[in-house]
Amino acid sequence: MMATTPAPRRPVRGSSAGRPLMAVLDLFGRRWTLRILWELRDGTLGFRPLQQRCDGMSSSVLHQRLTELRESRLVERDAGDGYRLTPLGEGACEELRGLHHWAEGWAAELARVLADRPGPAS
Repeated sequence: MMATTPAPRRPVRGSSAGRPLMAVLDLFGRRWTLRILWELRDGTLGFRPLQQRCDGMSSSVLHQRLTELRESRLVERDAGDGYRLTPLGEGACEELRGLHHWAEGWAAELARVLADRPGPAS
């Protein structure tokens, strides 16, 4: 039986052996997961502030994703009932910063290409 939260060495989508990369792709591929990690990159947030930063996602989805991230040891609760990244979660966000940097360059390149295109003939 497949566990709810993807984990290495357990069957996940794309890998019956649960290769670590496939497990993390399964986890990160779930809607809102990367957004939650990204919003927590600068520090602890309570449930409602986190929900607001995530464009008001439903509380049930946020609860489910936070449960999965806690089971994966990427997020933990603090003494004040806030959520924060663990050292593993911080490592994941460091990797996301690289992707963020790449995405900014990609957006700039696409904008440049669009700006270089001639407009419609008059």
